[in-house]
Amino acid sequence: MSRFLKDISYSSLFCAIFAVPAFAQDKTFTLAAPDALIESGLLKYILPRFSLKTQTRITLADPGTTADAAFGDDGLVAFQGLDRVWRFDAGDDPDAQRFADWLRSDVGRNTVDSYQIDGAQVFTSEVEVKQVVVAVTYDGDVKRGEDASMSYCGRCHVINEKNRMNSIGSTPSFAVLRTLQDWEYRFQAFYVLNPHPAFTQIADVTDPFDPTRPSPIHALEMTMDDLENIMAFVQGIAPADLGQPVQSLKP
Repeated sequence: MSRFLKDISYSSLFCAIFAVPAFAQDKTFTLAAPDALIESGLLKYILPRFSLKTQTRITLADPGTTADAAFGDDGLVAFQGLDRVWRFDAGDDPDAQRFADWLRSDVGRNTVDSYQIDGAQVFTSEVEVKQVVVAVTYDGDVKRGEDASMSYCGRCHVINEKNRMNSIGSTPSFAVLRTLQDWEYRFQAFYVLNPHPAFTQIADVTDPFDPTRPSPIHALEMTMDDLENIMAFVQGIAPADLGQPVQSLKP
């Protein structure tokens, strides 16, 4: 064998012995799960199928020990069964994150759905997560909020019937603004939305005007308490009835 071929053979042998472990990933992670889920048999059904697909070994963690990933109340919605919604927290482990992706893939979901006990489906990947909508209320003074709205905003916006004829026609009224889904944000953060930053000062919030570039109009100066009162007032304004959306007639 020539020296050249020997060099190639030794090089190949070196790669086979030393490079493979560096190339291969960990391909393992520990998993924590409540007893009810373990005893249901679902994990014994789905974990080997994932391992066969990805050559990843999953070890169930002993109770009370730290695990790389966990089924429970945190993380992504995985499936529903045993009268609850199960979530999966993959943590920072890349193999556990790959398992999370598999759970929400078509293959993973079909695997969960196909698990049965005595011919009955126990778990489903079709999960309906109930969202609790919390109504936000503002504790400011409504009367002071109306007065502040008239004083600070009434020179441009229609606040109510009291200043209906004294506003700028091109600006939306408070009632029209109340029809918008993001009306709370528009009012709470109005001082950063154009054109307000050019002439608005909120005490202890906004930066003072640059002396070389003063406000082009009389500055609007108010406090966060004023804004809280305005929010309390505005939340009680009925959204304007804008009628049905305009529909074009097809020729």
